[in-house]
Amino acid sequence: MSGKKTLTTGFGTPIGDDQNTVTAGPRGPALMQDVHLLEKMAHFDRERIPERVVHAKGAGAYGTFEVTADVTRYTRAAFLSRIGQRTEVFARFSTVGGERGSADSARDPRGFALKFYTEEGNYDMVGNNTPVFFIRDPLKFPDFIHTQKRNPQTNLKDPTMFWDFLSLTPESLHQVEILFSDRGTPAGYRHMNGYSSHTYKWYNAAGQYFWVKYHFKTDQGIKNLTRQEADALASADPDHATRDLFNAIAAGDFPSWTLEMQIMPPEQAKEYRFDIFDVTKVWPHADVPPITIGKLTLNRNPSNYFAEVEQSAFNPSNFVPGIAASPDKMLQGRLFSYHDTHLHRLGPNYQLIPVNAPKAAKVQNYQRDGFMRVDDGGGPGPNYWPNSLGGPAPDASVLEPSYPVDGEAGRFAYTHPNNDFDQPGELYRKALTDKDREHLVGNIVSHLSGAIVRIQKRQCALFYKADATWGEQVAAGLGLDKAEIKKLAELPDEKRIAATAT
Repeated sequence: MSGKKTLTTGFGTPIGDDQNTVTAGPRGPALMQDVHLLEKMAHFDRERIPERVVHAKGAGAYGTFEVTADVTRYTRAAFLSRIGQRTEVFARFSTVGGERGSADSARDPRGFALKFYTEEGNYDMVGNNTPVFFIRDPLKFPDFIHTQKRNPQTNLKDPTMFWDFLSLTPESLHQVEILFSDRGTPAGYRHMNGYSSHTYKWYNAAGQYFWVKYHFKTDQGIKNLTRQEADALASADPDHATRDLFNAIAAGDFPSWTLEMQIMPPEQAKEYRFDIFDVTKVWPHADVPPITIGKLTLNRNPSNYFAEVEQSAFNPSNFVPGIAASPDKMLQGRLFSYHDTHLHRLGPNYQLIPVNAPKAAKVQNYQRDGFMRVDDGGGPGPNYWPNSLGGPAPDASVLEPSYPVDGEAGRFAYTHPNNDFDQPGELYRKALTDKDREHLVGNIVSHLSGAIVRIQKRQCALFYKADATWGEQVAAGLGLDKAEIKKLAELPDEKRIAATAT
């Protein structure tokens, strides 16, 4: 007996690959036959009752979205069809990793979720205040979130398991850099941007399609907290961001964001220098200049937090004609996971809860019964299709245009020409000021110092690979040998991991 432990499913079946989702070709969409992914995500969605597994602490408000530019050449979405058109919106902002009672000032990405009550049904955009994410395959998501939560033995936050996962996942470096800059502690929800992060598909009335990213730029200006300010607020006013948003709207100081879109034709995407569906990357503005298309304004507070904020449910698979998914693997996983977790948390009829129900479109389908059915249940009409009794029928005119997908089904490692260190290095050298870099290093050292030394070394090597000065400064702050960090950075991934395994 070698004593080796083999990873299995919940039924004991050995797992051959726990890092790569089964897709149609290396860049194709995820396949439903990946039973390991489905089991893993479904179990993960049900780990907390009834608190959200992620984004548990949040605040919400109602408002409007107004179109300010003609985008009909890109999308047939009715709510974007004319300049001046307004659509009612519900927004929810949140921290990601903390529990419902956690501090608003925690170092954490912030959720930026929007529900558009359009005349063609609800459209949900589930985004963050960062343009990238930690991982690019959904099979890694439950493991990543576990490391942001509490140690299963001590029930304490654990820097060792936090940095162990990140140091073994180099693709996380871009988001780690943003998180440990002062952008990781926004001064409030009104003073941060919101991003789709994922790439989506827009398509027009002629059947042409485009790949797009959303950027909601705060009109209040970016304001962040230093580590010291965030720590002080966690004690003095742990609900400061929730309070700030509510009080501003109550006083008539309505926050707003300008929506800018990056739009890329599929021909450009085919020849682009990296995979545009990789959520750990940004599209450089020099290559794909953003265009301004609209304005989001929040102008009404909820009347009951539980009914409207806690029971709100955002689902990235809620599309409208003119907007659809891309092959982004993380997005593909979320298309399943968000709806699934709402079914668990709120029940099979969560779409009937007023904050989630369509406001400008009539629901007509054959879904019946189930827990918490609070309407007429479809009345006397037929509950099946096809029928000849006057029931609602599909409309082929709203089908989205197809795009090519080919390749063998399998678990594919990321093979597209790629470098996980280029963009983090450019961000460090060119976008951050001297003070930003000083704060970044200080924030990392403060947190990473709580991890065991071998993991400190492994993570410092990743910083070094992005920028030698960055790696050396963090190493110095931790009291590590800079020459040793340089040697680790020069090793292939497998050897670097082996060298820091024990």
